[in-house]
Amino acid sequence: MKTTEVGGPKGYDAGKKVSGRKRHIIVDTEGRIICAAVHEASIQDRDGAKWVFPHMKGYPRMELIWADSAYSGKLVSWVNENLGYKLEIVKSSRETKGFKVLPRRWVVERSFGWFNRFRRLSKDFEYLLEISENVMHVAMISILLRRLAPAGT
Repeated sequence: MKTTEVGGPKGYDAGKKVSGRKRHIIVDTEGRIICAAVHEASIQDRDGAKWVFPHMKGYPRMELIWADSAYSGKLVSWVNENLGYKLEIVKSSRETKGFKVLPRRWVVERSFGWFNRFRRLSKDFEYLLEISENVMHVAMISILLRRLAPAGT
């Protein structure tokens, strides 16, 4: 996520060639946010995920977590040993060319799409990382409230 001139922690993601921050979220199967973490873009995804997983200790019923291939490697065993969850990597097949929707990976991407409808989340305007995380929670609360009371009621 690109940042503004406000300041605060930011870094350079050489893979996407973007300066800013990365957002990690864990959502349920419906796309509702459970926990979030924000950090500098210079940190690898699998290392940055260690920032979001500790927030999940209050969810004892959760057993399985799906993630994309950016989170593969030592993170899978780290999550199992330190947190007791099973982290399963959803990989694309090598024969597939072009875009193909993969099972369960679209849920998180859809949640990020919902967040992009909020001006405050279109860029990272915040100085503190904690504020960025909390703005994602506020956006999800707004989404859920709109579902409870549709427009015009």
